Amino acid sequence: MVVAKPSALIGYIAATVAALIFGVNGVIIKLLMDGTGLSGFQVTFFRVVGAALLMGAVLFVRDRASLRVSRKQILPLIVMGVVGVALLQATYAQAVFLLPVGIALLLEYTAVLFVALIAHFFFREHVKARIWVSIAAVLIGLATVAEVWNSTLNVQGVLWAFAASASLTTYFILGERQTDARHPMAVGFWGMAVASGFWALFSGWWTIDPTVFLHVIPFASGNGLVGPAWVLLVFIVVVGTFTTFALGLWSISILKATRSGIVATSEVLFAFLAAWLILGETIDSVQLVGAGIVLLGVILAQSARSQRVAETNLVLDPAELPLSKESR
Repeated sequence: MVVAKPSALIGYIAATVAALIFGVNGVIIKLLMDGTGLSGFQVTFFRVVGAALLMGAVLFVRDRASLRVSRKQILPLIVMGVVGVALLQATYAQAVFLLPVGIALLLEYTAVLFVALIAHFFFREHVKARIWVSIAAVLIGLATVAEVWNSTLNVQGVLWAFAASASLTTYFILGERQTDARHPMAVGFWGMAVASGFWALFSGWWTIDPTVFLHVIPFASGNGLVGPAWVLLVFIVVVGTFTTFALGLWSISILKATRSGIVATSEVLFAFLAAWLILGETIDSVQLVGAGIVLLGVILAQSARSQRVAETNLVLDPAELPLSKESR
């Protein structure tokens, strides 16, 4: 019996819902850090450990063979896990702590531009001429968002956001090549597992007072809705990391990677909206125009590559892989 492939509309819906939740997730991370005093490194530790456990459990039940790792895959997976996962999540958490959430995410997404440039100059991939238009758009848009004439953004936060962009670029490049030989969820699991080991050593999780997770934190600005910190942490791990990964993986199996990547840029818009509704963060009209210009540049860069583009949030392209029946 042949199982019909879900329609493209289902893929677009799944990708959009994943982008929406990830946009909200950045706001929740900021709430948790503000309300508990946890560092971005400590939040990242809990996030990657929880996601690794959930991904590992799914693979153990559905596709146990994909958990095997050959000797030549060990080093790339370690580099991707440390630089592309561990440092990515932590630098982004630090950036949203110091910057408006939407702007932090906007700066991180410049990784798409860097990936296209590296693909063109280092891997000799064919990249369409529109890449140069995207570069100009991103540079102009970023200068406008940052209001360089007023220097309104926290400089340290901007540096953390660009560090996140560099980590995401590393993840894209290594992730694309790892999925040629491995199930995409297995790549995600090992990336999370390596990141868990890294932050187990360097996050300082052992200094955390467990009672901070009982702190009552306002869930939204001015509406009186409050709850314990541990609820936010569960949301970040289960919904904001694992569930969105699953949705993104499902969408990328239906859509081509480039189309899914373009939909994923809506995460920036959702982050701006969530930050406005929950945190009361606002940006002025000039910055809003700049954000639109950056998004245009990112979309152009995403569509300039002729080959597949690895997705953010550990969602990689399974369409290139001969998956087992249990994995379909």
